[in-house]
This record gives sequence, structure tokens and C-alpha cells, in this order.
Amino acid sequence: MAESEQKKSATEEALAAEQSAAGAGTGSSDAAQGDGESTPEELMAKLEEDLNAARDAALRAHADAQNIKRRAEQDVEKARKFALESFSRELLPVVDNLERTLAVTAGHDESVKPIIEGVELTLKSFTDALRKFNIEPVDPEGEPFDPQLHQAMSMVENADVEPNTVIAVMQKGYTLNSRLVRPAMVMVSKAPAAQE
Repeated sequence: MAESEQKKSATEEALAAEQSAAGAGTGSSDAAQGDGESTPEELMAKLEEDLNAARDAALRAHADAQNIKRRAEQDVEKARKFALESFSRELLPVVDNLERTLAVTAGHDESVKPIIEGVELTLKSFTDALRKFNIEPVDPEGEPFDPQLHQAMSMVENADVEPNTVIAVMQKGYTLNSRLVRPAMVMVSKAPAAQE
């Protein structure tokens, strides 16, 4: 009997030791949690900060999507407007050649008159087709020189006109929807040198 009482008291002591150890462990972990826990106000402030950051990120993502959409629409519009640019650039020498033909044949006898009329009609239909697709000529004779639209091939002293005036057009320029396809090649006036 004494043996069973000793076993019982040893078991009770072991349980008490385990409980005190467990109590000390939970106490220390409770203390650790108490140090790491935030007050409800701090938690609310952090959640509001996170919410504002999420809203800001959503607004930025929406704005980026709108910008991408707008850029894509602009690219499609530019592609549609200027799709003919390289094609028109290839056709312009044909117009130049027809105009040169008419310049050379001016003043010839009646035998070539039907040919001249045919070239004139061909040139007219060609220029009408170009205008239909917003390809406009740049023929700046008598206008001030504009480096955005004209390419100066030479400068000539001329006292009859203002300096930097286009006095001759060697080759017309062309625009497509107001965008320069080819600059006009021009001769520009300059003030005469002072005579001593």
C-alpha cells in the first residue's frame, strides 16, 4: 500500500511539474503575443492604409489600360490615314513625268496635239485620283520658304522679291492628310550682295 501511495504522490508531483511548466510556457507566449498585438486603432489604420494602397493600384491599372487602349486606337487611325504613304511616294514620279512631258511639248505643231491632249487628260485623272485620297501638291512659287515643306536646291540673288522667297519650283512636293510625303524642291531668293 505504501508503494501505491508513493506512486500516486510521484504521479501527482509529475503532473504538477508539467502543469507549472506548461503554465510558464503559455504565460511567456501570452506575454510575447501581448507585445506583438496591436491595438484596434492601429489595426484599423493599417487596414485603411492597405485599402488605400489597393485603391491606388486599381486606379493606376485602370489608367494604364485606358492609355493602352487610346494608344492602340491612335495607332490604328494613323495606320489607316497613312497606309498610302509609300504607295503614293512611288506614284509621284509618274505625275512628274507627265508634267515634264507637257512642259516639253508646249508650242509644238498640230500633229502632236492629240497626244498632248491625251497626256493632259491622263495627268488630270491621275491628280484627281490623288486628291480623292487626300494627296495634295505643294507648289510654293512666290511664297516664303518653309523648311518644313520645301527643300532649297539653290539660292539666287534677286532684288525684285523679298529674301527667302521661293522664285522657282523644280519639283512639286506632296502631302498626305497634311503630312509631308515629299518636300518641294525649290530655288530661293536672297538679297543681292552690296555693290562697292
